[in-house]
Amino acid sequence: MAEQVDVVVIGMGPGGEHVAGRLAESGMAVVGVEAELVGGECPYWGCVPSKMMIRSGNLLAEARRVPGMAGTARVAADWAPVAARIRDEATDDWNDRVAADRFTGKGGRLVRGHGRLAGPGRVEVNGEVFQARRGVVIATGTRPQIPPVPGLDAVPYWTNRDAIAAKEPPGSLLVLGGGAIGLELAQVYARFGTRVTVVEALDGLIPVEEPEAGGLLAEVLCREGLTVRTGARAAQVRHGGEVFTLVLEDGSELTGDRLLVATGRRADLSGLGLDTVGLDPAARALRTDGQMLAAPALWGVGDVTGHGAFTHVAMYEADIVIRALLGEPGPDADYRALPRVTFTDPEVGAVGLTEKQAREKGLRVRTGLARVPSSARGWIHKAGNEGLVKLVEDADRGVLVGATTAGPAGGEVMYGLAVAVQATVPVEALRHMIYAYPTFHRGVEDALRELRS
Repeated sequence: MAEQVDVVVIGMGPGGEHVAGRLAESGMAVVGVEAELVGGECPYWGCVPSKMMIRSGNLLAEARRVPGMAGTARVAADWAPVAARIRDEATDDWNDRVAADRFTGKGGRLVRGHGRLAGPGRVEVNGEVFQARRGVVIATGTRPQIPPVPGLDAVPYWTNRDAIAAKEPPGSLLVLGGGAIGLELAQVYARFGTRVTVVEALDGLIPVEEPEAGGLLAEVLCREGLTVRTGARAAQVRHGGEVFTLVLEDGSELTGDRLLVATGRRADLSGLGLDTVGLDPAARALRTDGQMLAAPALWGVGDVTGHGAFTHVAMYEADIVIRALLGEPGPDADYRALPRVTFTDPEVGAVGLTEKQAREKGLRVRTGLARVPSSARGWIHKAGNEGLVKLVEDADRGVLVGATTAGPAGGEVMYGLAVAVQATVPVEALRHMIYAYPTFHRGVEDALRELRS
């Protein structure tokens, strides 16, 4: 017999945990279902530990920029305390128990296992059946997308989880994929002494972003000693003894002690029982409307919806679902000013459309580009000042539809431009703002002056 509850949340990552906790606080009978750790990918294998590693690597890089302040002899030894700190603070079960206790302390019930739909409002977990009076929320996230490279399925490659949990850096590392995850981890490992080669099938790094940003990162990484191969497709993978061999389509071979596969993430809907509510379990993402409804009384939140594999998207969508289930009014989801950050050094912040995306939408586009080293703050900053500001304007409406800010604190500089895109602030108004001197964000003023077709 099914247990009657108000809401079942399948997946207790950032978005699911937020929905479940808020609804439980409101007095609803909420069941949260999680097969791994409460909190999901972000605090244990993603956002939090990776940024801790990046912070440590950046400190080493900053020290090396000051002659005589750091050598390379301690690099390998430095990895141990960094890795231990990450494991202690982010990846152990104690934190999972704290997260679970936080949810149950709000009145929720946590069920460990894989949940699947068994009809409208019905969820099965480990033989238990729950009937949700108000609805079900699916927030099951994504998993690494592994490309169909011959031989890859037969070798012990790393995913981001393995790279985060490693106890020591390998002597050499092949990174398959030049997107955000691959580049962040590639730079971290290189700064701790690993010889790193990045292989990207498309023509530039971070290919979903502006090519100027990808080109800038390629230049910086090469100067730091990494090898970058773009437009290079993998044809085969071998593993013999302790060595991985990556064969490219042009016949060249690359070798490394470890192979990190970072070629994106994908949702897996196949085990959720979506067919029992008339949805396609083979779809690439759970399609939702503006209120995150996928079907009557069935909501989607986070990566699984296909709107961006970012914690901030999951939390944004979670708030919409919370309002819907509490019967509170609120606007539909609006992704026009979706922000994203690649936490390399230089850091790349971006919001809205790239120039290519804007042109593909048929907009009459004007762009402006300014280089950080040419600004007053860039000149003051000196070492490590690589960066740029690129603006994308809808010339017919006179508003920005996208922007990229690369450089020191690039993700922070991007915030003001995100507001401009979201609020459709006229470019003419942006021209007449006062930009504090000397700041990195004054580069926005320079880029505005450069706007042209």
